Amino acid sequence: MRLATLRDGSPDGALVVVSGDGERMLPAGSNLLGAIEWWDEWAPRLAELAAEVERSGEPLDQTRLAAPLPRSWQWLDGSAFETHGRLMQVAFGLDPVPTDRPLMYQGVSDRFYGPFDDIPFPDSSLGIDFEGEYGVIVDRVPMGVSPDEAARHIRLLVQINDWSLRTLAPIEMRTGFGWIQAKPPCSVAPFAVTPDELGEGWADGRVALPLEIEWNGCRFGAANGAEMLFSFPQLVAHAARTRELVAGTIIGSGTVSNAAYAEVGSSCISEVRAAEIIAAGAPQTPFMAHGDRVRMEARASDGRSPFGVIQQRVVVTAAS
Repeated sequence: MRLATLRDGSPDGALVVVSGDGERMLPAGSNLLGAIEWWDEWAPRLAELAAEVERSGEPLDQTRLAAPLPRSWQWLDGSAFETHGRLMQVAFGLDPVPTDRPLMYQGVSDRFYGPFDDIPFPDSSLGIDFEGEYGVIVDRVPMGVSPDEAARHIRLLVQINDWSLRTLAPIEMRTGFGWIQAKPPCSVAPFAVTPDELGEGWADGRVALPLEIEWNGCRFGAANGAEMLFSFPQLVAHAARTRELVAGTIIGSGTVSNAAYAEVGSSCISEVRAAEIIAAGAPQTPFMAHGDRVRMEARASDGRSPFGVIQQRVVVTAAS
């Protein structure tokens, strides 16, 4: 099933169940944060609505949609694509990280931008970059779960644009503390979907779909999520090793990246700049400027767009 959140003036919005074609909806009578906290009780009712909405329902105006979770208790982002890690070391002149464990940081979770929101940044010299990735939403995860146990707590899948400010990132990384200025809130595509909604696109704990990205109307990349070095169950288990994960925790894959990036393209500008450094000794592609637009859409083998589309514009921060 496909779930979405309508803006209704409340912090968490109104949960709706959406038809497969994205044209109709039925209200669920709650918000997604509340439903995920009591998922075992809510799931049967939502499944009934998912069947009903295919026969009838109200028209859905997607421009009214917020992120599926407009806010949550916790956002943890991994870096599970080996090619992305290698290219980022080139892009920022970093040494390899000597570990066989997943890389992960905790980011902003008090808000997530909706799929069509303008994204404000104060200064285009900050190295504005998009990062296309996939994520999972879990119910309550006990401390110390195995990856097999963690898989049973993955309830929903999402598509994310994890914004980054690349001028600030290396400065903060060298301090040894976490990111604050370099990692603003993320954007999330309109629909959160249950894993079965993807069919063969959910394989081995990975979203095995190409993520089609356009920058200012030009094709940028279509890397596939199947090449994660660590699966989502492994990422969940890693995060829960020494603490329980609260229901509504979102865990990201990190930037979708493929070894064949020269053919399929990339999911962030920094990877392209790294490839230019490898080929010519210096980057040529600039980061985003105010007025630039980015579009992201995962595509299933039958042409469906299970998560819907992220379409956003970078704007100047409004004066306070």
